[in-house]
Amino acid sequence: MSSTVPRPHPSRCDPSRPDYEAIISAHERATFAGESMYRDPSSGLMVLTAATHLARGTCCESGCRHCPYVEAG
Repeated sequence: MSSTVPRPHPSRCDPSRPDYEAIISAHERATFAGESMYRDPSSGLMVLTAATHLARGTCCESGCRHCPYVEAG
């Protein structure tokens, strides 16, 4: 997969999580397939992709995992 898919901000998805790489892979697969969301590999919940958030145009203030509007800190 390409490295062009942004990784989530560490405050939204801690890289030390044991399922971090599975999350990143699921997000990349969904993004490259043009899907707006993917199923979280651990919880089974649906998660919006960064592309979906960008298409919305603003942050919804819900603490989303792949929010591209989170300030780098």
